[in-house]
Amino acid sequence: MKFFVVLGHQRPGSFCHAIADTVKAELESAGHEVISHDLYEEGFDPILPEAEIPKGSPAAEMVEQHCHELAEADGIVVVHPNWWAQPPAILKGWVDRVFRQGQAYDFIDGKIAGFWGDKRVVVFTTSNTPREVELEVYGDPLQNLWETCIFGFCGVTNFLRRNFESMVMSTPEERAGWLEEVKTIVKERLANS
Repeated sequence: MKFFVVLGHQRPGSFCHAIADTVKAELESAGHEVISHDLYEEGFDPILPEAEIPKGSPAAEMVEQHCHELAEADGIVVVHPNWWAQPPAILKGWVDRVFRQGQAYDFIDGKIAGFWGDKRVVVFTTSNTPREVELEVYGDPLQNLWETCIFGFCGVTNFLRRNFESMVMSTPEERAGWLEEVKTIVKERLANS
């Protein structure tokens, strides 16, 4: 199988980088093909130009490449920190530019038609807010954003998001345990045929 991994974290050596590296290693060790993109390292331009919005319009070469790779992927993994209950701007701009009408979804007979119903998706996020506060005070907006507003819109039903928290209060032992959990999730949700 083929997997697309996208990372949205600006600091090399971050825990998000460790998650992405672990995902890639697990998938590759299971014999799968992995296409990965570090948006900051690649200098992805998150600004959506007006000319790219109409259905079928041409897009920048990098955007077209990502669209093609996503269309061919059996699974998608997204890794990013929680910034103000949202992904970083570079990742939000990536979604704006790459999840294109006619390629990820369309409107057919007055209804939304998502084209990615056969894809497996896992989103790994990190945050500093303790889990109970995230749920009680904020209602976990990232879960709704990724599961319903983005991937659900594109037809995905095989979806899992795992948030690791609180990063600022975590120990090296906790982080090592979280990376073992990442391996388990990859094996159970992605790498099995």
